[in-house]
Amino acid sequence: MSVKKTVVIGLSGGVDSAVAAMLLKEQGHEVIGLFMKNWEDDDSEAHCSTRQDLVDAVAVADHLGIEIEAVNFSAEYKDRVFKQFLSEYAAGRTPNPDVLCNSEIKFKAFLDHALQLGADHIATGHYAKVREVDGRYQLLKADDGSKDQSYFLYRLNQQQLAKTWFPLGQLYKREVREIAKQAGLPNHDKKDSTGICFIGERPFREFLNRYLPANPGRIVDADGHVVGKHMGLTFYTLGQRQGLGIGGTRSGDGDAWYVAAKDMARNELVVVQGHNHPRLLSDQINAIQLNWISGEAPHCAWVYSAKSRYRQVDSACALSALSPDHCVVEFSQAQWAATPGQSVVLYESNVCLGGGVIESTRPALAPASDLVCPPHTDGIAPDDQ
Repeated sequence: MSVKKTVVIGLSGGVDSAVAAMLLKEQGHEVIGLFMKNWEDDDSEAHCSTRQDLVDAVAVADHLGIEIEAVNFSAEYKDRVFKQFLSEYAAGRTPNPDVLCNSEIKFKAFLDHALQLGADHIATGHYAKVREVDGRYQLLKADDGSKDQSYFLYRLNQQQLAKTWFPLGQLYKREVREIAKQAGLPNHDKKDSTGICFIGERPFREFLNRYLPANPGRIVDADGHVVGKHMGLTFYTLGQRQGLGIGGTRSGDGDAWYVAAKDMARNELVVVQGHNHPRLLSDQINAIQLNWISGEAPHCAWVYSAKSRYRQVDSACALSALSPDHCVVEFSQAQWAATPGQSVVLYESNVCLGGGVIESTRPALAPASDLVCPPHTDGIAPDDQ
């Protein structure tokens, strides 16, 4: 990045994007900040921090001496992200709006707007890396494994990655905080945001109830015994422990209850006791809505690693039944509470290959076969891993 470029960076008001903008300016690029407003409904309430975030973003821009523009993408967000968010919940699945927001808003609507402003590239404060190898762009994990966000970026394509920079990819969060403090950035000690703005700090069930009707029903255990009453299947997700309104009483051992399944036909919530109950474990995932970052599907016979939850450790897996919009991911170790609507994301070493949306799973009633990883290379030098 020695040649001066015009870079439009998404300034969210947080410390990560602020430091990313500062680093780009120090490298000699012409940096323009862009604040994205993605939600308008009830944004005057205390639950949503949009107004304060804009104030913080403007303060950062002033400190760095760069221009900043505020753009309203709320209509695009509601049409491309929120509509699907509600549809998935209504169908009993648990979507990941951050994945869709990245592909549809931050790296599509934002990218299109930035290019209209004359940008050569866009940049964000995501913890990830982009690398070009033989004319193709790869999405890599960040050096800080605890902050890596490649899981949320797996739906990006070659055209988007070709125009994207992630300045924080080689930094650890603690380094970013220290850089911000040393530089005197006005938001250096601002807490990291959690969740998505339109939900904010309000109770999730209360928020969903504004848009989706409640349909109470029975909570049953794995044997069909009634143990409680739910407020509506929409408001629960697989692996959920809190908010069930039942105690560990049926088996007498006091183990916590977990959501194991939703029976949409019977309007029943199925729960089991114990974190490692077999009904919570799956060794196979059927995935749809596939996206492969290289533009080509991986080889079925290969052994990869994958995760079906963001905070999950990568687990060895193999692909089968691969078609343009469907594949089967078989894991060597059972996965906990793999949830329809969430994403399964595949990796080869630290390269994110892509992934898909979980359609269904197979219970791990028997140990999955051991997978032996063949030797392979992905163009990554040992020092980069």
